[in-house]
Amino acid sequence: MKPIHVGLLGIGTVGGGTFAVLARNAQEIARRAGRPIVITAVADKNLERAREVVGSTPGVRITDDAMSIVDDPSIDIVVELIGGYGFAKDVVLRAIANGKHVVTANKALLAVHGTEIFTAAQQKGVTVAFEAAVAGGIPIIKAVREGLTANRIEWIAGIINGTTNYILSTMRDSGRPFADVLADAQALGYAEADPTWDIEGVDAAHKITLLSAIAFGTPVQFEQAHIEGISKLAAEDIRYAEELGYRIKLLGITKRVAGGIELRVHPALVPAKRLIANVEGVMNAVLVKGDAVGATLYYGRGAGAEPTASAVIADLVDVTRLHTADPEHRVPHLAVQADRLENTPIVPMSEVETACYLRLRVQDKPGVLADVARILADNGISIEAMIQKEPAEGEGEADIILLTHITREKHIDAAIARIEALATTVGRVTRLRLESLAS
Repeated sequence: MKPIHVGLLGIGTVGGGTFAVLARNAQEIARRAGRPIVITAVADKNLERAREVVGSTPGVRITDDAMSIVDDPSIDIVVELIGGYGFAKDVVLRAIANGKHVVTANKALLAVHGTEIFTAAQQKGVTVAFEAAVAGGIPIIKAVREGLTANRIEWIAGIINGTTNYILSTMRDSGRPFADVLADAQALGYAEADPTWDIEGVDAAHKITLLSAIAFGTPVQFEQAHIEGISKLAAEDIRYAEELGYRIKLLGITKRVAGGIELRVHPALVPAKRLIANVEGVMNAVLVKGDAVGATLYYGRGAGAEPTASAVIADLVDVTRLHTADPEHRVPHLAVQADRLENTPIVPMSEVETACYLRLRVQDKPGVLADVARILADNGISIEAMIQKEPAEGEGEADIILLTHITREKHIDAAIARIEALATTVGRVTRLRLESLAS
């Protein structure tokens, strides 16, 4: 049978892994796809790197002009591994306009421009596949979109950024501060030279935005996501959480609630007995709760050349199988048919309900705890647990750590503002949310 011809745009870490795995496992992949899948053109600004990766493989055109591949009538599928919002968007939309299927690992592009891209693909009768955009080698898109299609998804919570998980795991194990561990992560290649998107939660927000759209059949709504990172997290909070039986993880969370859909990324205390709390280092894990199946956990490598290549090639195989299929009978991009997407609102963060961890630095004087308890009570917040640390010798200040029962975000915000205004409060109150993630 005639091979499927693939144009590969970007042959860096993931692109190189994709080329290598596709060549190494060519026979097995062809058996599963029903026909050979062959990369016949590669585009990269670094031609020397491209030639080094391609080596002596016959029949591969190498160019620094990505558009020439997108416009090549012999190319059936375009694999976009360029990244970013700008040029990547142009090549994806041009490939779609030319009637080509697209495989991409670009979560940022789809989280921000996904609605436009999926609409264009629907109108042109082509597929945009993006398994590699979320959680690397873990087939989480397929699981939510196809494997759990019988379920009404209730919530998804995931560790979907390996850089931040490595930092948090190392901070807990070593007791070292954030800045030191981040420097180690950069030296090891786990963090970029500019790690902002990772440590401030933006990368995780791109990914949970896509999972949310698939889980609940809505357009992508990245601009509505609540995003907090880990750069302000103190080593003592990780230590106190451990004392209370919790571990701190950066979670992407989306949840169906009465008022709409929650869409948020932030550090959270997770009970140490939960499996997901024990996911360490650069590994990823995603919990999905469906009404029929209950809670399901997906675990694996969320980044890297060959794990991500595994997802890219799985998409290539899927698109190859569907290459001649009637577009109306393909799996929809966001799990439901395009005309059945629902504009369910994203719940404002002020209305989200969670339990909370509060750490207060206060003057060591009588009545301080009573004042704090009164403020919490005034805002309808009850205390579940408390630790009061003895002040160090010669110091007149101490830490108080509180766990609250579930409360509304706006109530805890109001209470924190009043606590910080007390004359006995030193500095800012640290607030982290608790997620029980019970099945």
